[in-house]
Amino acid sequence: FGEWWMLLAIADLPFLDCFFVRRLVGNLMDVVVAEEGGEKVVGDWRAATRVACLQSREKLALRVPPVLCVDTTASQSTGGTLDGFIEVWNFTTGKIRKDLRYQAQDQFMLMDDAVSCMSFSRDSEMLATGSQDGKIKVWKIQTGQCLRRFEKAHSAGVTCITFSRDGSQLLSASFDQTIRIHGLKSGKTLKEFRGHSSFVNEAHFTADGHTVISASSDGSVKVWSLKSTECLNTFKPAMGSSASEITVNSIHLLPRNTEQFVVCNRTNTVSIMNMMGQIVKSFSSGKRQGGDFVCCVLSPRGEWIYCVGEDHTMYCFSVTTGKLERTLTIHEKEVIGVSHHPHQNLLASFSEDGTLKLWRP
Repeated sequence: FGEWWMLLAIADLPFLDCFFVRRLVGNLMDVVVAEEGGEKVVGDWRAATRVACLQSREKLALRVPPVLCVDTTASQSTGGTLDGFIEVWNFTTGKIRKDLRYQAQDQFMLMDDAVSCMSFSRDSEMLATGSQDGKIKVWKIQTGQCLRRFEKAHSAGVTCITFSRDGSQLLSASFDQTIRIHGLKSGKTLKEFRGHSSFVNEAHFTADGHTVISASSDGSVKVWSLKSTECLNTFKPAMGSSASEITVNSIHLLPRNTEQFVVCNRTNTVSIMNMMGQIVKSFSSGKRQGGDFVCCVLSPRGEWIYCVGEDHTMYCFSVTTGKLERTLTIHEKEVIGVSHHPHQNLLASFSEDGTLKLWRP
């Protein structure tokens, strides 16, 4: 499948080195990175030793990337930052790709505000970027051309964006508490889903193409009719009196069982639920303090769930047995995100300690 491509969106964060992970879309690994003088480290999961290290960005780029998108069909990556710049980098060398004519001329894809999320189309020809001012742009990677603008995609920052299977539409979520579908051909917002009472952190098209599933800071997961935009079901993954206040960080559709999905919220337990809202299986860190999960990711075949806790530890659960198979402290400071390569046996983790690490499970 070739080497990785990374998409770096560059930001100016003089006070913080931050890394964020978004999601897997088709054959892409969505990653968000913020870096200021930090190194990108490749590490081994079993031996917990570094096997490679990419050099830090040159001083001429004092912008710090908070968003990174990795494409696996070629040998590069792309990134975006708080100052709105989007750059295409070679993943193996850690350098900006100068074979792209527009970048060789120091011309870059650019948003008007901080880049908050990114996603590739399935064929990796197009890149969609969302920003903190609620705008969305769609780019052609090879030329850097802006193919489509959605100036009023949302009234607040875009938290999540993904292409439809055929690449004709975009699904986005936002801090404005809505989920929307936008048409690439018409350039218009086609549908809106309303019902969450707080930020919508993530939204996905389901495999059957008939519904949309979303996760929110209001503590709920909702399933929506794609045709009517009606809310079909609302689930509260966390149990107890304070469940409505527990943010749902992310949801992950199981690749081999389209009726089930993984829910990660700010508790010490991650769950597999079905489309009826029933909890099928739960996995716990077993810790009362410091064991709440901040993020998680599935292996490509859905056989393993990797969760990261507030204790900077990665927990590896077997979906089949339900057992905790391994734990490993992966960073010195808070881990903001984790993602899995869509084809290779590689994990990426991102932390406030200023590192991006790759692990072999």
